[in-house]
Amino acid sequence: MDILTQPPAISPEDRRALDRGTCDRPFAILGPRPLADGQWLTVHHPDLAALSVETGAGRIDLPRLEGDLFAGRIPAGSYRLHARSRDGADWQFDDPYRFGPVLGEVDLHLLAEGTHRHLWRALGAHVVRHEGTAGTHFAVWAPNARRVSVVGQFNAWDGRRHPMRRVGQGVWEIFLPGLAEGALYKYEILDAQGGVLQKADPVGFGSQHPPEKASVVRDITGYGWKDGPWMAGRAALQDRGAPISIYEVHPGSWRRRQDDGGRPLSYQEMARELVAYARDMGFTHLELMPVSEFPFDGSWGYQPVGLFAPTIRFGPPHEFRDLVDAAHQAGLGVLLDWVPGHFPTDAHGLARFDGTELYEHADPREGFHQDWNTLIYNYGRVEVRNFLIANAVYWLQEYHVDGLRVDAVASMLYRDYSRRDGEWVPNRDGGRENYEAIAFLQAMNVTAYGEAPGIMTMAEESTSYPGVSAPIDAGGLGFGFKWNMGWMNDVLRYMSRDPVHRRHHHDLLTFGLTYAFSENFILPISHDEVVHGKGSLLHKMPGDDWQRFANLRAFYGFMWGHPGKKLLFMGCEFGQPEEWNHNGELNWQAAGQPMHQGVQALVRDLNHFYAATPALHVKDADPEGFQWIATDPAQSTFAWIRRGNDGDAPVMVACNFTPVPRPGFRIGVPQGGRWREAVNTDAAVYGGSGSGNLGGVVADGEPRDGQPVSMAVTLPPLSVVIFVAED
Repeated sequence: MDILTQPPAISPEDRRALDRGTCDRPFAILGPRPLADGQWLTVHHPDLAALSVETGAGRIDLPRLEGDLFAGRIPAGSYRLHARSRDGADWQFDDPYRFGPVLGEVDLHLLAEGTHRHLWRALGAHVVRHEGTAGTHFAVWAPNARRVSVVGQFNAWDGRRHPMRRVGQGVWEIFLPGLAEGALYKYEILDAQGGVLQKADPVGFGSQHPPEKASVVRDITGYGWKDGPWMAGRAALQDRGAPISIYEVHPGSWRRRQDDGGRPLSYQEMARELVAYARDMGFTHLELMPVSEFPFDGSWGYQPVGLFAPTIRFGPPHEFRDLVDAAHQAGLGVLLDWVPGHFPTDAHGLARFDGTELYEHADPREGFHQDWNTLIYNYGRVEVRNFLIANAVYWLQEYHVDGLRVDAVASMLYRDYSRRDGEWVPNRDGGRENYEAIAFLQAMNVTAYGEAPGIMTMAEESTSYPGVSAPIDAGGLGFGFKWNMGWMNDVLRYMSRDPVHRRHHHDLLTFGLTYAFSENFILPISHDEVVHGKGSLLHKMPGDDWQRFANLRAFYGFMWGHPGKKLLFMGCEFGQPEEWNHNGELNWQAAGQPMHQGVQALVRDLNHFYAATPALHVKDADPEGFQWIATDPAQSTFAWIRRGNDGDAPVMVACNFTPVPRPGFRIGVPQGGRWREAVNTDAAVYGGSGSGNLGGVVADGEPRDGQPVSMAVTLPPLSVVIFVAED
């Protein structure tokens, strides 16, 4: 900085701008300027009676120029400000306008280019030491703002006190010395029309408890991870040939502390109780419904405002890490529901963030989601795409999350999703595909897998869009897995039929195998199937109570024997009788009753059997791993073979979806000898009738069903029986 020969002049326009809170160049006016015999200090601070400066030479009163502007000559060197309010309060503070920029040229270049993979390390609020002083650095992207200030309790929420420095292409920053973790803050934005907005930090690491809306300074550095072995070996556990059985959980309603006002568990309590439960049940992964901060409980997290903030409902960021770390040490992966498809219109969020449609499209035909009354990201804007991709990397790197389930992918892929003619804008070729969203999803997958080796991404995609889990260089979207929504719809429609009518709907169970190997599929029974009047999974089943439980157990046997990874929503594992209610906990009282305990025991055994039996998972996405051997619509029976690699024992799955027992039912199998009855959903221990095959049968009969040998088995009523070849 050049040494001045006389004090700098401040124009009347600059003085008025400072007083009115419209100044967009505060660092050009405020702070120290070197003089030949010291330095000239200019300070703007509303509502002070007096201001003095503590220097090495003692305290110097700083003259008031006019209004709230103070300026004068002080000795060279460090200094602190001493303020006195009009009501007589005194305090000292460091002058934020004596500090230089924090962001460097590389950060600003990457932000402008939209390629900053670690965007959260540049933007947001960071507790740091800058130029030898502790404090917090704030940075936010608001390119169309006239002025941006940090406001909070520390400055009486007054946007005149800490206007920020504009740097780069639309980024604003300031270092506030002395401000520590836990401070509440927002960005006050003066838009181009003169309107004043208060916004939460888009890249904030913490938030207040809803319905309060401020961001909270959180130091997310310095966590002592203990999950090294898991991280080193997780790639093999998340491969398409691995056994993957996912327990989907809504953290706020799995269990509640009835002895403490019915509150949800904290992250640390989940680290003990949820992790232990899921491990005992044989699940390989927890999938948490969205934990990014969200304002409305009834959205279940699917309308997030703070994409970089683990919700404070269950604890601060480090305690969320405690949950992930505990899961990893127990051998469980942690997956997050991630919502890059839309965001809510809440005034403190991303909507018209700097007074313009910054994150969303301006045209409601592209930018407004009619089904959810939310806004749609503008994937064609490089900064928005960077914001979302960096957010994916953030959860994978900072919180060691093992994968992301991307919500509502179908709504992103198609411009006419849930819209009538005239309500959508075609792409440049006149079609319905959203080229920008497709490019975003491909880039997200490339970046996520590159930045966090061993992770998995999953698409909730309900259409027949080709190549969702295909490599990008083959024209695919690059996801690791795709939810098989068609399978879910078909099998639940079949299972809801009265058994006497199932013969007419046989194809609902067979059709899925015509495309079962076109993607790397996950078979999902998610929260969406047990809400909004759909009833519980148990009560989708027909018949009296005994038949409902038998049907549910048979359905689980069918699901675990079918190609595809598994996902089950919490409560379904014990046959919760009611549909899910996010305002309360699961019905654990019902879980203690015998028939529900039987379902729970079956799911536990299916999970452990599935993980221990290669034929049930290593070729999930390979047609060589599956072969129909018998399907009979008249009897509502199905049978197939599952195969693994060479040397893996084959598995035979036989289903009887009628209440009629079928003794002596002959089925062809690929080899002779003894076949062990590994699973029988009608076993007495699961609440069934106890009919079965006394532990196994011998295959020594004539060829049948295109197989070289056959065996006679008993198919109990409403059951699935799974056999493993022993010889």
